[in-house]
Amino acid sequence: MRNFTLTATLSATLLALPLLGLPGPGFAAGGDDWNPPKPTDTTKTCRGKRVWDAEKGRCVRPKQSSLNQDELFDAARELAYAGRIKDAQAVLAAIPDQADDRVLTYWGFTQRKLGNLPLANAFYEQAIAQNPDNLLARSYMGQGFVEEGQFGLALAQWQQIRARGGAGTWPETSLRQALETGATSSY
Repeated sequence: MRNFTLTATLSATLLALPLLGLPGPGFAAGGDDWNPPKPTDTTKTCRGKRVWDAEKGRCVRPKQSSLNQDELFDAARELAYAGRIKDAQAVLAAIPDQADDRVLTYWGFTQRKLGNLPLANAFYEQAIAQNPDNLLARSYMGQGFVEEGQFGLALAQWQQIRARGGAGTWPETSLRQALETGATSSY
């Protein structure tokens, strides 16, 4: 009976979403950024666990680069989008502030993509503890719950996203689509 009630509630909630005029597919990860990261020399030129350092004019190990925290984060996001998960993790490891909720979110994302869902959830929980309004961490965590078939937990994250002003954002829409289709974002 409980599963039926949860399923009925989820179905009714998701069926009402198109009536709200929310955006459809065709967007990428990165908070409210609906566009995928543009390929740079990091993904076009560098191989392995390296990033493009414009100051040095070559590919270097992330810890030896002159990139600042935001530039390293962008490189990690770009590599993750390109499917180079282990390379993205090497860049994440080079970011000085490991407690930054964006960094924790992407550690969670990369662990989820490697199939380490419990570790991914631990990172998402840390990110959300740092910043309860981290909609992307909530979306990625919810997508992990969809992958595990835990739709009630995924729905709870979707509701939190909406309650925190995230209606119509990439995190809300991507989690909604995962709930509707069972398919999660690959980036």
